[in-house]
Amino acid sequence: MKVKLLSALNDNNVDAAQTSSQRQLAMTISAIAGEFDQNLPLNLCLILDKSGSMHGKPITTVIQAVEGLIDKLRPGDRISIVAFAGSAEVIIPNQIIEDPESLKSQIKKKLSASGGTIIAQGLELGITELMKGTRGAVSQAFLLTDGQGESSLRIWKWDIGPDDNKRCLELVLKAAKLNLTINTLGFGNSWNQDLLEKIADIGGGTLAYIERPEQALEQFSRLFGRIQSVGLTNAYLLLSLVPNVRLAEFKPIAQVSPDTIELPVESEDGSFAVRLGDLMQDVERVVLANIYLGQLPEGKQVIGHLQIRYDDPLINQQGLLSPIVPVYADVVKAYQPTSNPEVKQSILALAKYRQTQLAEAKLQQGDRTGAATMLQTAAKTALQIGDKGAATVLQTSATRLQAGEQLSEADLKKTRIASKTVLQE
Repeated sequence: MKVKLLSALNDNNVDAAQTSSQRQLAMTISAIAGEFDQNLPLNLCLILDKSGSMHGKPITTVIQAVEGLIDKLRPGDRISIVAFAGSAEVIIPNQIIEDPESLKSQIKKKLSASGGTIIAQGLELGITELMKGTRGAVSQAFLLTDGQGESSLRIWKWDIGPDDNKRCLELVLKAAKLNLTINTLGFGNSWNQDLLEKIADIGGGTLAYIERPEQALEQFSRLFGRIQSVGLTNAYLLLSLVPNVRLAEFKPIAQVSPDTIELPVESEDGSFAVRLGDLMQDVERVVLANIYLGQLPEGKQVIGHLQIRYDDPLINQQGLLSPIVPVYADVVKAYQPTSNPEVKQSILALAKYRQTQLAEAKLQQGDRTGAATMLQTAAKTALQIGDKGAATVLQTSATRLQAGEQLSEADLKKTRIASKTVLQE
């Protein structure tokens, strides 16, 4: 398995007379299978909410979706299942798939809905189960909940009792360091979209929305298809810049495809490291860096170098390095812009996400007019990149605000998902 790494600037020409120029650097990364490469074994943990609000059709459809995943697992794949409500328990310990029908029977017997919602305990048990089968496998979890999680009780300036949401974020940070990927699925309309988005973003996974119970199978299958296509794991983008070239100070790097995520940047030996997590085969990961170039000599100039550090579970090797890819800019005296249309699409995808974030912030501040205006702007941006599905969702929310209506929980969640993904795919 090899790494494919390409780069492009939004405008490759730079004015030699300018003391400072801003550019967007798009980096495209994917795993490329060789002729004899095999699919990697999966180490999948399902962390499932069985609180009282999941009673009836919700828990029934989740069980059906889980059975569908079990049918798709191949010999050599591993599965574990954790259920949580007021407390958490392992209902299927980490094991190689040998008797799918026995697993289905255990799930039906043990997965019944009752109690509260303490997500962190389920997440902690799920991480523990995943760690039992990481060797030579793609290790990912699906965390499904329809609830908010328990918050600590605040009396004056003291927090009394555990804060479930804070504990979840602490756990997912540890999971990322252990090369585990956490995907989140929000079920219904009462789940905490800020929490589940943060868990998925930090955990290198995807946020999915199951608005109605009958959509559970579709969303489980979509995420499962992604993890089946993983070819390399624990990938980091390594970026070094030459003197007189620097990263922007605020939100310098973001992923824009297949989902939009703000990516944290770590300093490492004079360069920058950005965790990418698992790399899918032939599915491009597009990352956008906001850089500033100082005045440079005329001619074709190297402004930075790119490399991917990754693990290849198939051959049990860690810390492999792709070939170094130089990044060039043409510094010219007679400047004429040379816009790259593909990079422009990536810039607009990120703009759609950030415009929607601004709209949500204005709505929380009580500025409904400002929120509606930003949502309209985001809808127009979505149309520019051909994302008609997102444009419809964003414009509908804007129109409701302009009409004096409140956005429902479903509206808010659809808006968040529309900001992060291309809905027409």
